[in-house]
Amino acid sequence: MTGANSFQVSGYGPERAGWTRVFARDSVARRMDWPILLAAGALSLIGTVLVYSATRNRTELNQGDPYFFLLRHLLNTGIGLALMIAIVWIGHRALRTAVPLLYGASLFLILLVLTPLGSTINGAHSWIKLPGGFSLQPSEFVKLTIILGMAMLLATRVDAGDKQYPDHRTVLQALGLAVVPMLIVMLMPDLGSVMVMVIIVLGVLLASGASNRWVFGLIGAGTVGALAVWQLGILDDYQINRFAAFANPELDPAGVGYNTNQARIAIGSGGLTGSGLFHGSQTTGQFVPEQQTDFVFTVAGEELGFVGAGLIVLLLGVILWRACRIARDTPDLYGTIVAAGIVAWFAFQSFENIGMTLGIMPVTGLPLPFVSYGGSSMFSVWMAVGLLQSITVQRPMSA
Repeated sequence: MTGANSFQVSGYGPERAGWTRVFARDSVARRMDWPILLAAGALSLIGTVLVYSATRNRTELNQGDPYFFLLRHLLNTGIGLALMIAIVWIGHRALRTAVPLLYGASLFLILLVLTPLGSTINGAHSWIKLPGGFSLQPSEFVKLTIILGMAMLLATRVDAGDKQYPDHRTVLQALGLAVVPMLIVMLMPDLGSVMVMVIIVLGVLLASGASNRWVFGLIGAGTVGALAVWQLGILDDYQINRFAAFANPELDPAGVGYNTNQARIAIGSGGLTGSGLFHGSQTTGQFVPEQQTDFVFTVAGEELGFVGAGLIVLLLGVILWRACRIARDTPDLYGTIVAAGIVAWFAFQSFENIGMTLGIMPVTGLPLPFVSYGGSSMFSVWMAVGLLQSITVQRPMSA
């Protein structure tokens, strides 16, 4: 099958039987995982409505234009979709050869944050200001490069048939690749992103088949490292206060515990079906800070109730379920690790974001995937969807 209406999906790196195939363009749509695509699209649409509800009356944020955040959120989603399509077209296996370049670019961007070009938002010095009032959070893209970089190292010799599992030397190299950007992100400090990266590393190691001693060793090292960070005073005061408020919500209800308390009030007042879209008293009264980003789930809980909030959780569950199937059914270790890393990322970040609004997790400033306002987050999660779709599309027909 050749000609103008076809393109080649070929194996990059070590060739394996059945990897080099030619597909007609219309078969790409047929082979894509539509449940993931539809669930992610539905979440982005729901997020658009929630972001509009949270910001339409906030003149101090929207510059007097009630549609300011709505239009930007739609623009971010559109760009995210374009990035997803580009990744499907290029192919995750082609990106495998570009991992060193992508990794270097990620390090360059997060190092820029530590220069005068970086800016502080909500206590975290993790942004780069761009022209036109836009900003970039490089740590969101580091999550992707850690997944791709570790997958490349851990899978190279296994996919080539030289090893059945990654050896200790390869695991050390993969961990070194992940630790470098994590340390830089910690200096910002962006504790929430570091927490996600740690879970990604653990998920990648589990999927790679590396010895469980590495996993347990990392958990122990992480515990010791967390205690050392606390004792050495590396964390900023606002981060320490957030953990203190999590441990004791009544510690300072008008201060460090304010966000969590107001979030729980908003969600609790929604009941089963909610107070109605654009009719939430907590949302309209602007009682919950950062409601278009970190606490967007409270808008769903208050205005759409348990039903609406449950729908968001259900759609996230669909994405995780299908991504787990992709990881399971992919015949090469590289694709399996990439899909598993994305599962670990989405699962933990969703749990942390929703959990902090319910008071069962500390406030860390992590966005809700596909729902929260924010270009960097929206771009990265849609790029991750592109990787999942590419793994599915490039899978041999017999797999």
